[in-house]
Amino acid sequence: MLLFRLALRNLLGAGLRTWLNVVALSFSFVVIVFLQGMYDGMNEQASRASVAALYGGGQYWQARYDPYDPLTLPDAHAPVPPMLDSLVARGLAAPILVRQATIYPGGRFRGILFKGIAPEQGILDIPTAALAGGDGIIAAVIGARMAKSTGLKPGDDVTVQWRDAHGTFDAADVRIAAVMHTTVQEIDVDQLWIPLAALRRITDMPGQASLVVLRPGTPAPGPVAGWSWKDQAWLLRDIRALARLKSIDASIFYAFLLFLAMLAIFDTQVLSIFRRRREIGTLMALGMTRARVIELFTIEGALHGVLAAIVAAIVVARIGYEPRIVGDDLGLDIDGAAARRVLDGVGQQIAESLK
Repeated sequence: MLLFRLALRNLLGAGLRTWLNVVALSFSFVVIVFLQGMYDGMNEQASRASVAALYGGGQYWQARYDPYDPLTLPDAHAPVPPMLDSLVARGLAAPILVRQATIYPGGRFRGILFKGIAPEQGILDIPTAALAGGDGIIAAVIGARMAKSTGLKPGDDVTVQWRDAHGTFDAADVRIAAVMHTTVQEIDVDQLWIPLAALRRITDMPGQASLVVLRPGTPAPGPVAGWSWKDQAWLLRDIRALARLKSIDASIFYAFLLFLAMLAIFDTQVLSIFRRRREIGTLMALGMTRARVIELFTIEGALHGVLAAIVAAIVVARIGYEPRIVGDDLGLDIDGAAARRVLDGVGQQIAESLK
């Protein structure tokens, strides 16, 4: 206890030198917690957005359907099984039909995915209500990225060419009814959404789908012949693997920050030993052993870390318990809930670290 009081007195008596070390170390703590919270927040935001806009409560894929293999798409369709069709009738599932197509915006051509979805569905966060009605021309919804790259806007007509179930080429004009803003690229880039009934009609695929998305919270009805079940954990595995990879990469940066902070403390302690040789000699003359002197300086170095943790806790307490303030302070109150959710993730991570 005597050594602790002596170390604390020496530390506070060093004045500016002590507080410079404490600020350097606390800065490392704050940056580490903030970055880790940001990664966790981005992971949570990406997962939520993907579930809301694409994955729902899980998906049933037609046996030949593989979104990462375009060669399977021409044959990746089948009638919706009665077990899943009953869920669709109760509003607990939404069938989606996927076909390859080509559009011709502004005299250019571009390969896309032609996706049919029911306008009345309320499972996925896609503005499908804009697909309802029409004056004889097929209505379509595209994403903001797709609109930017093609130059299309609401009210524009664009020619689409596709192959029907028999391999026959056909074409028609569709009208852009709405442009959606989403963070999920899988429903945006090179995607054209039209009413499911219209896509089934023009491709001669009545009652067929490529996948069926369940409403979140709806239990899977069990194995379905010819269809494979993909739950949320399986569908989100790529996002979570990327988040883990980013966290591992960040650990190298965290270690570097801590190394620099510890190096600053080490240099300060070495300098302190040379400047305090007379004090050390006096302590040893009073009977303090060499081991006790080393212990004294070790306690002083450890107290730097304790004081830095206290300072870091004070700095991040406001962020941790009021995460939305950060957006205002940093000017991040953009339009979107996405930035807010990332900041919420930072705040939650900091709050957890303070418990």
